[in-house]
Amino acid sequence: MRSAWPLFEIIGGEDLTYQVLARKWRPKVFDELIGQNHVGQTLLNAIRSDRVPHALLFTGPRGTGKTSTARILAKSLRCHQAKDFIPCNQCTECVDIANSRSIDVIEIDGASHNGVDAIRELRETVGFMPSSGKFKIYIIDEVHMLTTSAFNALLKTLEEPPPHVLFIMATTEAQKIPNTVLSRCQRYDFRKISTRLIAEHLQEICNRENVKTDNAALWTIARQGDGSMRDSQSLLDQVISFCQGSLTLAKITEILGLTDRGLLTKTISALITRDTKAVVGVAENIFEAGYDPIIFMKDLLEELRNLLLIKVTPDRAEHIVDLPKDEISRLSSLARELSEEDIHLLFDMALKGASDLYRAQDARIVLEMILLRMSVAPRVQNILEKSDYVAKAPAQAPAQVSNDQWTEFVDRVRKVNGLVAAQLDQLHLLAKNNQEIVIGVPTKYKFLYQQVSDVNFQKKLINYLNTFWGPGHTLIVKMIDPEMVDTKSPTQMQEKKRNDEKEAITRQIEEHPLVIQAKSILNTQIKSIREN
Repeated sequence: MRSAWPLFEIIGGEDLTYQVLARKWRPKVFDELIGQNHVGQTLLNAIRSDRVPHALLFTGPRGTGKTSTARILAKSLRCHQAKDFIPCNQCTECVDIANSRSIDVIEIDGASHNGVDAIRELRETVGFMPSSGKFKIYIIDEVHMLTTSAFNALLKTLEEPPPHVLFIMATTEAQKIPNTVLSRCQRYDFRKISTRLIAEHLQEICNRENVKTDNAALWTIARQGDGSMRDSQSLLDQVISFCQGSLTLAKITEILGLTDRGLLTKTISALITRDTKAVVGVAENIFEAGYDPIIFMKDLLEELRNLLLIKVTPDRAEHIVDLPKDEISRLSSLARELSEEDIHLLFDMALKGASDLYRAQDARIVLEMILLRMSVAPRVQNILEKSDYVAKAPAQAPAQVSNDQWTEFVDRVRKVNGLVAAQLDQLHLLAKNNQEIVIGVPTKYKFLYQQVSDVNFQKKLINYLNTFWGPGHTLIVKMIDPEMVDTKSPTQMQEKKRNDEKEAITRQIEEHPLVIQAKSILNTQIKSIREN
């Protein structure tokens, strides 16, 4: 991208009346497209290699350069003085295309010429050769506004146009275009322009227009543009007319009715320190300054979102969060005071509060209560730190002696022979009468009964019994219905132990005062509890 734009002048030496900035500073060559390098470079390469498709579709948000790119492409193909397909922007052809009056570059408004008759008229003209040059170009803006009949009438011409015809269609709503049309076009997606790039471009415009300003003011304007260069330039035009001098953040905030960024910082600081007095002061400042409480809450949500992203990606914050470096640094300091869970909780409360504000009869009362509720909200991290409430699960309830003994025995066997232990995991210890051991095999494990009844397996098992429980043991194996006995297998015991521990921890958390308070404030329930 060039550091200056010598071509951003009123071209042709014409004596024109005042032009709005969005028109005056329109890009004239591919290199001057802001934030759309992927489109400009691809098109320029296609021209240089003589691979320009006969139908192109430019789609993306408003004010991102779709129509400007279409005109640049037209000039690149038709300018007789172009060098390496970069138009001169001085010749008659370039001037006519830039001002939408070229007889060989026809711009059609799809919103007002959306009927089948308009397309039939277009089809009758495509056969005529251009008055000069190689290409005759049709630029159809807001093409999604065409009717179904109009699209159908366009299909054949779009698929097989004369070799001298090029169609360039632009739209903000590609999903409304029939697939039959999309399949006949080469599609280029324009992206929202980052706030940083918009702010830098606005700074260049101010320098060229001799307008004094500061970085924070331009960032505020760029942020309101929401990725649209045209919207941002229109706002800049508006504030320049109002200020009649240097642009400052205070003036722009007043003109556009925005929330003071410093007030957002003060709000988050008060929420972090749980300073309810400061929170009340913030609410007073909001209404004294005449800020819209709904806009304030939206800005607070965005600030909390930025705070969380900076918290989780401190090394890449400048690439992920579209903010000036000084604001990122300030939010980084604030993020260190809260855990990720705490920021999530504050965001959820602010989101619910924004919804409540839409229905509020008295916005001031509701906003005050929202901020006060957020300032006293429990810190989620405290739940994990309160070892008095969430320590270890209570001891397992006493089970039958045989269950405990059998589980302990199988665990000891597991240390020396995992395969035998895996078989014993499903068996029940039915009785232990002195040296006589009775074990049961559930009916659903008939295959296991055959294995356990095997003489060699029983010798091995008796050997383990004599080793761990003393010599002289004998063994009896029975088939059992597990529903008819009180004993449990080691696998069942382990599962019961896990469930008991989970229930105990869940109960401890749900009974914690901070959790009870959070549930009351948010009017919600615990959905799940996971270990970190």
